[in-house]
Amino acid sequence: MVENHNKEWLIHEVRSLIKEIVDVSLTLFKIMIPALIIVKVLDELGITQYLSILITPLMHFVGLPEAMGIVWATTMLTNIYTGMALFFSLAANEPISVAQVTVLGSMMLIAHGLPVEGAIARKAGVSISIVLLFRIGGAFLYGYILHRLYSEFNVHQEPLSLHWMPESLPDTSIIGWIISQVESLVAIQLLIVVLLTLLRVLKRLGVERLMIKVLGPLLRTLGVSEKASTLAVVGITLGLSFGGGILINESKQGHICKRDVFIVMVMLCLLHSIIEDTLLILLLGADLNAVLWGRIIFSLVIITLLAKITNRISDTLFYRFFFVR
Repeated sequence: MVENHNKEWLIHEVRSLIKEIVDVSLTLFKIMIPALIIVKVLDELGITQYLSILITPLMHFVGLPEAMGIVWATTMLTNIYTGMALFFSLAANEPISVAQVTVLGSMMLIAHGLPVEGAIARKAGVSISIVLLFRIGGAFLYGYILHRLYSEFNVHQEPLSLHWMPESLPDTSIIGWIISQVESLVAIQLLIVVLLTLLRVLKRLGVERLMIKVLGPLLRTLGVSEKASTLAVVGITLGLSFGGGILINESKQGHICKRDVFIVMVMLCLLHSIIEDTLLILLLGADLNAVLWGRIIFSLVIITLLAKITNRISDTLFYRFFFVR
């Protein structure tokens, strides 16, 4: 009797998990695949070059050489990997200090992959103008703060010495791009399966409750409910795409209120994938304290202020100006 009950419970859990995996995967891929194609078309049309022309004059405000404008522009439209490849191709002939590469790397961490990740945030209900404001504006503000601190205290002004260079640049042909995107999507699918399975197991073991208990006081000061805290942790550690995909799914089912969705998504706009992305930027020679701890502190301060402001706004104004459906 007990054995049959356990068997039925296991079958129910597996079916529920498979359904959740399919829902999250479809939600993400419906957004990501069209966005990736649009970005490639824009890149082929030279939009990246036009964007860099607009950004280049602003580079001196954050203490960067004008040539680095194309690196940040490319990163914003594509991803950190592409921006890194371009950086390495320029760094050999462009003198740059450790402070400067830290500023550039920090800006790349906050503002990258905007078309794809912006579409995910938009699907969650956050206005695209809010996404661009916090990601581009936040990146520029943090870059400016770092530049002023490094200049004022004369820190990390030594020339950058590259200890690692990629063996070869990525294949930029159409076929190479298609293969690369398929590989990325397969990797994302596998990670979704592992992630959701792990979350289900951790929830059964009570680890989720422990995580909420540990992070609860901090997250509550940021205006994040207990239900949304686990998803915030997922996005911060693994990335906006994964955290955002699950967040969209939970929001659709009515498990998380719209204000929590907004706060968590904006938080992920500033702070996500702190493990993988941080390691990538460290390969450029950036300072760990700024690209990790400094970015965490900066993001938490911004989100705390945002939470305090939005909590004072009526639902009518909030849904009109901040949340879109």
